[in-house]
Amino acid sequence: MAAVEAETAPLTLESLPTDPLLLILSFVDYRDLINCCYVSRRLSQLSTHDPLWRRHCKKYWLITEEEKSRKNQCWKSLFIATYSDVGRYINHYAAIKKAWDDLKKYLEPRCPRMVLSLKEGAREEDLDAVEAQIGCKLPDDYRCSYRIHNGQKLVVPGLLGSMALSNHYRSEDLLDVDTAAGGFQQRQGLKYCLPLTFCIHTGLSQYIAVEAAEGRNKNEVFYQCPDQVARNPAAIDMFIIGATFTDWFTSYVNNVVSGGFPIIRDQIFRYIHDPECVATTGDITVSVSTSFLPELSSVHPPHYFFTYRIRIEMSREALPEKACQLDSRYWRITNAKGDVEEVQGPGVVGEFPIISPGRIYEYTSCTTFSTTSGYMEGYYTFHFLYFKDKVFNVAIPRFHMSCPTFRVSIARLPPKC
Repeated sequence: MAAVEAETAPLTLESLPTDPLLLILSFVDYRDLINCCYVSRRLSQLSTHDPLWRRHCKKYWLITEEEKSRKNQCWKSLFIATYSDVGRYINHYAAIKKAWDDLKKYLEPRCPRMVLSLKEGAREEDLDAVEAQIGCKLPDDYRCSYRIHNGQKLVVPGLLGSMALSNHYRSEDLLDVDTAAGGFQQRQGLKYCLPLTFCIHTGLSQYIAVEAAEGRNKNEVFYQCPDQVARNPAAIDMFIIGATFTDWFTSYVNNVVSGGFPIIRDQIFRYIHDPECVATTGDITVSVSTSFLPELSSVHPPHYFFTYRIRIEMSREALPEKACQLDSRYWRITNAKGDVEEVQGPGVVGEFPIISPGRIYEYTSCTTFSTTSGYMEGYYTFHFLYFKDKVFNVAIPRFHMSCPTFRVSIARLPPKC
């Protein structure tokens, strides 16, 4: 009879074996794991099982095994200590921290001076003081990033990339929070906008809208674009380059660490290369990368400025007698309306480069469109050095250029009826 009663005794939490309970708790979020402390003594004991906190430390704070060993703390203590410091950013911290770690790891062997220009993280009280100064709340993902690195020193090259043409150069620094607060805008056209970057050569800045105003969405990142023909100084259009700080920053970092943006002379150059934009003619390969220059563009009147970087390379396996010299170029330029312009002329950017096996020649040039997009294609004409009367054409692949999404200033929108 006693055996029958034992078999039919109700199943309770206290009677369940430990291992299945720990397995269940390993799938529980950190909030629920903490709440387990208040459910029962058994769950309270199990929720302190240190390996349960390993997953949360790695997921939310990116804490490694090496870091745990170095600090000589248990996983739960590490989680709680980190949460007490940056817990308000738990939904942003992993993405922002990973971006910073990836960026520094990539740049340290390639652009060491740039990494050295980064400032230590800001304190919570520093960010609170800036909010009090500007009278607006900073986005949490912005604050999170500045807890890790408070921008950089005003140096060249800037962390946010460079661009160079024959008569135009810019390099954008990531502003520290105090300098950014000094540039906070309250004027018409840029109301509630905080600068993120600054170029000491052009005065160019990228802004984040800390409040929704004047047709902007809260937290959007953009380049300002003054209306060049409007008499109203508030008529400022915007080229949108990020929906949030996280979107803007992680997208930029991904372009850098993937090799999408080339490193040239210890600087990041913001040229985007389409892997399919390559053409090979015989032993010569031509590839193209492009970039939009907002500081030289306008929406009204429509004037969109692009620069392109062309790489011409001869295969290392080519025979020595294949060495040749570029004589001329031909371009066929088509805008979004289908209008075509043809350009033909000697050399490229005033030069007549010689290409030999294994040699690379690169140059930059620019073009403008009255439409938001367009494309170019064409060919180069070369002659062989050893057979000067023998000429041939080398294809330039079609490459497309398109300006970022933009929004027209409400200052010049027609009034609503």
